[in-house]
Amino acid sequence: MVGAYLWPFFRIAAMLMSMPLIGTRTVPKQVRLGFALVLTLIIAPLVPDVPQVSPFSLDALLIIIQQILIGVAMGFVLQLVFAIFLVAAQVISMQMGLGFAMMVDPQSGTSVPVLGQFFSIVVTLVFLTLDGHLLLIEMLANSFHTLPIAPSGISSDGFWLIASWGGEMFSGAVLVALPAIAALLFVTLTLGVMTRTAPQFNIFAVGIPISLIWGMMIIYVILPGLIGQIDDLFMGGFELISRLLGGA
Repeated sequence: MVGAYLWPFFRIAAMLMSMPLIGTRTVPKQVRLGFALVLTLIIAPLVPDVPQVSPFSLDALLIIIQQILIGVAMGFVLQLVFAIFLVAAQVISMQMGLGFAMMVDPQSGTSVPVLGQFFSIVVTLVFLTLDGHLLLIEMLANSFHTLPIAPSGISSDGFWLIASWGGEMFSGAVLVALPAIAALLFVTLTLGVMTRTAPQFNIFAVGIPISLIWGMMIIYVILPGLIGQIDDLFMGGFELISRLLGGA
């Protein structure tokens, strides 16, 4: 009877601690723990028969580890989508001259460029628009049927899928930042030519404001396409989670 609620709780709590929005430092741990308990009470009666093992046995330890790994993997996949836009924002900010303007990101609890905070807000809004948090909870509930509670969990191939997904995310960050970097490189080359032809030209007084204004214009132009890119990345993340859980 205890295992019917205890084993699902570890998977649910691990996902809530690692998923976007709810898993951030701005949400108190007590709130996340309480939410995990409520979800456990709702989902546990729908879970198929769980292994009847002693809570103090080796099998119980293996089950706990597997449930935590499954929950963390589900949240981590979507956290990677948020991370690539912070990386892209860092690269663009350095080109714009905003690398020194930092603020704390509530998603990660670390200092990020102001542009990174803007990207983080956009990604969060798209995630909410897609009902990503609700979809992830639905996939969590279904995971107890596609990947039942057992001492074995995600296969080694599943972890390789996550690793390859991480590699795709870094290449995605380059693709996100590439249009802005190319445009800002044109500005930098233009300012370099002007400095060579007119040595008295004050590059610091004119160059930084031009780079900043031009960078803002480029972000305004690429923003509609960026939103579609975020949508595609989240859909890819949910598809990967489905494959990890044996749903595809």
